[in-house]
Amino acid sequence: MFNPPDILSIASRQPVMQDQLHLLEQKERQIPGSVQYSIRRYHKNTQWSLDEAGMMVYHFKKETPADNYLELKFCVTGSVYCHHEGQNCDKCRLNVLKGRTEVESVDVLSFRFSPMHLSQFVKPFKLNQAVANDILAFEYKSSFSKVLSLCGRTRIVLEALLNHSYTDSLENIYINAQTQMLLLYSMECMAGDKELESFSCKFLANEADRDKIIKAREILLENIGEPVTIKELSRKVAINECYLKKGFKEMFGTTIFDFYQSQRMEHARYLLYEKGLSVTDVSMLLGYSSISHFSTAFKKHTGLKPCELLLR
Repeated sequence: MFNPPDILSIASRQPVMQDQLHLLEQKERQIPGSVQYSIRRYHKNTQWSLDEAGMMVYHFKKETPADNYLELKFCVTGSVYCHHEGQNCDKCRLNVLKGRTEVESVDVLSFRFSPMHLSQFVKPFKLNQAVANDILAFEYKSSFSKVLSLCGRTRIVLEALLNHSYTDSLENIYINAQTQMLLLYSMECMAGDKELESFSCKFLANEADRDKIIKAREILLENIGEPVTIKELSRKVAINECYLKKGFKEMFGTTIFDFYQSQRMEHARYLLYEKGLSVTDVSMLLGYSSISHFSTAFKKHTGLKPCELLLR
């Protein structure tokens, strides 16, 4: 049986015992066929000596394909957690409330991807090494775990996941989008690619233009239920349509349409399974003109009809 090492044991220079772990906050979410994630925030013991660490776990069982998964695990340190009456409080972090207790934390994050979820990314990934697509398609025939270095881009995404203020549906949209970025950066690391310092699109050398592409992505996430055309999007961020499409593909590894459609379907999955909304309601919330169009798009993305997910 494949038993990957614990991420805390990789990050620590000495064994961390379970009785030393003081859990401050925990968040978990599991949606069939999508990303399953957990975030655990521990009070950092002053005696601990920890390094930041990342790890990819590839679990493959030929006899039971339903048990296959790809998991990303991270351990990050140095964050300050504001503990106020047993809850994490933004106002405390801003020194608005008195009586706050600030503690340094050790944050352990886990993101588990199912084969069905990963299948949508096989084509968009165009990495030099064929092993990357083999992993995403679960054609690599042996389980393994691999320690990953935390590049600056990965660290920024992890900090954003730990410190965002979104809740409910918006939180689901945000976390789903950020986990895709973690997957991209981890696959690049797995393939041995170095962090990119230059772009094939020359205009992306300009930080202002890169910010416009990033802003376009944010606008798409904010308008999951109100489709935005590329023309409208280019006007909102003040950049040429051609530059917008090319820059988005290079920076995020997918087209604007594929990214937006992926986010819509993942949000639909959340509304159906987590919130228990009807197919009709979800179709309307996501801006579809008919239930049949929504059902077709959902099945193409997830492999399931919306009504089949409701029965699970």
